Amino acid sequence: MGISKADFKEYLEAVVIAIILSFLIITFIVQAFFIPSGSMQPTLKPGDRIFVNKFIYHFQAPQRFDIIVFKYPVDPHKKFIKRVIGLPGDTVKILEGTVYVNGEPLKEDYTLNQGYSDYHKIKVPPNNYFVLGDNRNNSEDSRFWGFVPRENIVGKALFRFWPITRIGTIN
Repeated sequence: MGISKADFKEYLEAVVIAIILSFLIITFIVQAFFIPSGSMQPTLKPGDRIFVNKFIYHFQAPQRFDIIVFKYPVDPHKKFIKRVIGLPGDTVKILEGTVYVNGEPLKEDYTLNQGYSDYHKIKVPPNNYFVLGDNRNNSEDSRFWGFVPRENIVGKALFRFWPITRIGTIN
């Protein structure tokens, strides 16, 4: 017994629709990413797998403390993940392990390190963001290569789905 032409056509339509929907979801809505390094510890650990919300920034601007995935400004073929610290127009400075934004110290209970190096006062240009890794002593971030242009931002880290013991939203 073989499959009828009508059944084959129905199965083929279902597969084509599934492929198109998968492409649209990955392109515009949500995408899975793998965390390869420890630059965002303790928030994200090497080997974590996360979902990134790719449409949120079509409706609102990135906010301070958002964890974002973006095209690395030095090599846009690579994707990085960091925390937004400075928004367009902000001034950012690091002094004796404390980050200051617009002259006010940030309370950062999510960082792994204290006592990381100072960084000169800098103003974030329009349509750009200053980002830092949570593991400041082991993170290549805006202190080394500059700002993240708005058009490089892929999306906001939303949910960790692996490992199972750490499933949950990402704050």
